[in-house]
Amino acid sequence: MRVIVTGGAGFIGSALVWRLNQLGHDDILIVDRMDESDKWKNLAPLSFEDYVDADEFLFDLDVYQDADVLLHMGACSSTTERDSKFMLRNNYSYSVELVNWALENDVRFIYASSAATYGDGSKGMDDDTFILDALRPLNVYGYSKHLFDKYAERYRMFNRIVGLKYFNVFGPNESHKGDMRSLVNKAFDQISSTGKLQLFKSANPAFADGEFGRDFVYVKDAVEMTLHFMESETGGLFNVGSGQMNTWNALADAIFKALDRPKNVEFIDMPEHLRDRYQYHTQADLSRIRDAGYAADTTELDASVEDYVRNYLVPGKYLGD
Repeated sequence: MRVIVTGGAGFIGSALVWRLNQLGHDDILIVDRMDESDKWKNLAPLSFEDYVDADEFLFDLDVYQDADVLLHMGACSSTTERDSKFMLRNNYSYSVELVNWALENDVRFIYASSAATYGDGSKGMDDDTFILDALRPLNVYGYSKHLFDKYAERYRMFNRIVGLKYFNVFGPNESHKGDMRSLVNKAFDQISSTGKLQLFKSANPAFADGEFGRDFVYVKDAVEMTLHFMESETGGLFNVGSGQMNTWNALADAIFKALDRPKNVEFIDMPEHLRDRYQYHTQADLSRIRDAGYAADTTELDASVEDYVRNYLVPGKYLGD
């Protein structure tokens, strides 16, 4: 099986390559844009056939017609990016070109959408496409993903392709992401250097400090959910999460426990630029992915944080090391 992974040097992309290697696949083409970060280190332990720059890949698409699967994880995932022209070109237009090429060449197409498409959650977090027109993302990243979801629905592609709405994924191989790293990763650095963890105060009177939260899903679970669709003929748009909402306080408890340190949290004001586009509660409804045959349990928060902290962050290891 020949697999193309866009964003293959990134967080979820490199985790997919790691798992594909474990399953015996190394006929893999990595597509990405390398930069001044250390994301190249994600690739060092992995086995793959070749690497090509993301822009060059578009110019030579016909060379790759013999591919079986295209795992399209490549995107700018910054929720604070304000350059809408860049985001739409990178996350929307690029995806449109790839999906049409994949369908024309009978290449299985599985792509990364995002729970950021749900906005403040007031319209629900149902991954059925019938609610797409009602959703209002809170930032241009979420909008760029939402726009492509709507494109795929408009042209009736979801009977042949798979879109995955990833919730708050965390785990090994994310260290290059800077401010977009998970709290677990940031907390490890903070606690190691200062002995305490800073969390945002609530700017919403409906939630006490630390008592709002997200659906935190371990990257190893997200990878299993993604690869479930690789050899399947099932199409559609599916949530990828743990199926649970855990508070920031619960996440902090798990991090300090994994580090064998007493909990020490300081609440700080939420920056003004985040207050009007902040998600206070996300929780993936996994009904549709369960109906599509994915039966495995997701890893509980304490266990996933413990694995990440003790087996990767403390020893400084990457997936595949």
